[in-house]
Amino acid sequence: MTTLDTATTTGWNAWQESWDRQQEWYMPDREDRFRIMLDMVEALTGTAPRVLDLACGTGTITARLLARFPEATSTGVDLDPALLTIARGTFEGDGRVTFVEADLKDPHWPERLPHDSYDAVLTATALHWLHKAPLAELYGRLAGLVREGGVLMNADHMIDETTPRINAAERAQRHARMDEARRAGAVDWADWWKRAAEDPALAAPTARRFEIYGEHADGDMPSPEWHARTLREAGFAEARPVWCSPSDTLLLALK
Repeated sequence: MTTLDTATTTGWNAWQESWDRQQEWYMPDREDRFRIMLDMVEALTGTAPRVLDLACGTGTITARLLARFPEATSTGVDLDPALLTIARGTFEGDGRVTFVEADLKDPHWPERLPHDSYDAVLTATALHWLHKAPLAELYGRLAGLVREGGVLMNADHMIDETTPRINAAERAQRHARMDEARRAGAVDWADWWKRAAEDPALAAPTARRFEIYGEHADGDMPSPEWHARTLREAGFAEARPVWCSPSDTLLLALK
């Protein structure tokens, strides 16, 4: 019996694990970006940071943050009712964690936060759902939430359009490996959501989730240079990549 098949009887941790496995099908190096992200949090803000987990999903970053820094606190923000249900179930009773349901395209969403400022804003594999204009606006709002000396880190797909042949070769190899893993039984995005919809605890929030987002959002994936420039224009003093894979980048901006 698989993890997903037993999720309703073994609790929210099983759904967390299944989400991780599904995401790793797309990003085998997923944990590497989280490790570097937390390395830089420690280097720049210490071991007890107040963190905004932006587009938090199931609380993936929050879980790794608290495992490494038990004195940290986290505010998770997301609009997805199904993923927030898993996150709230996972961290229920943990006073270090707060979750806020909010649309990041709403200019007033920061008003829902429990704090006026944060040591670090962390996000991964989420903001590519936004087009450039709303993403630039979001970066401006985040600049107002990060304290002086604090950081924003975004790990996401960031495509350099000046290297089309390299991009094509990387994509072909990545998809060949994904196909191989799929044949070996890996669960993809569509299958994961299908199974979530079959769980009585997630059926209703999953239905609401697809009413909000549809099958998939159609955002942009600008280059690391675009992100760094836009973050500096938004008010950050420094911005550059601190980790990259052939397809993804972890970009750090320092206030």
